[in-house]
Amino acid sequence: MEILGKVLGNSARVKIMRLFLLNRSKGFTSKEVVKRSRVNSLNVRRELKLLSSIGFIKKHSTVSSDWYFNPLFKYGEEFENLLLSSDTLSKRTILDNFKKAGKIKLIIISGVFIKNHDSRVDLLIVGDKMKRSKIEEGIKKIEAEIGIELVYAVFETKEFIYRLNMYDKLVRDILDYPHEVVLQVRELSTQAICKLSGKL
Repeated sequence: MEILGKVLGNSARVKIMRLFLLNRSKGFTSKEVVKRSRVNSLNVRRELKLLSSIGFIKKHSTVSSDWYFNPLFKYGEEFENLLLSSDTLSKRTILDNFKKAGKIKLIIISGVFIKNHDSRVDLLIVGDKMKRSKIEEGIKKIEAEIGIELVYAVFETKEFIYRLNMYDKLVRDILDYPHEVVLQVRELSTQAICKLSGKL
């Protein structure tokens, strides 16, 4: 994000452009852009004006308050390759968003984070004494950075292990398909998970 921000002028522009590129069929009012991108209203108005002036976004009518990505924008494909093919967030940044959320023992990313659109979830969090409000706050921050709403699952350790032993389809789909481990404590190490799931 830091490099892209420097190339494109600022990080606010990157967030807003990603929001429109990842939600091409959706329209957003200025207030919705503020909420989704977590960019202040003054900067949002400035960026929307600039993006409109170059044809990146447009309104469907003069009375509409919603902005949409303009599918006829000349450099749409180039910006998509630049903004969506680049690394979304570092693992350290993801961890930092949940460091006050409780005793986190496992974080797995998939889906949008690894450019796998077939994944059922983008983020799995396992831990104990977790604070839902802090987790939701962390999720919102990440969504603002990458420009799309996340599909995520949160389990207490006991529930996760139970689901694993019961061959729960959601948990199996997460572990059996492409994913990356961001955080993993010893009791939920790859070897331990394999033992629990009967693979060893």
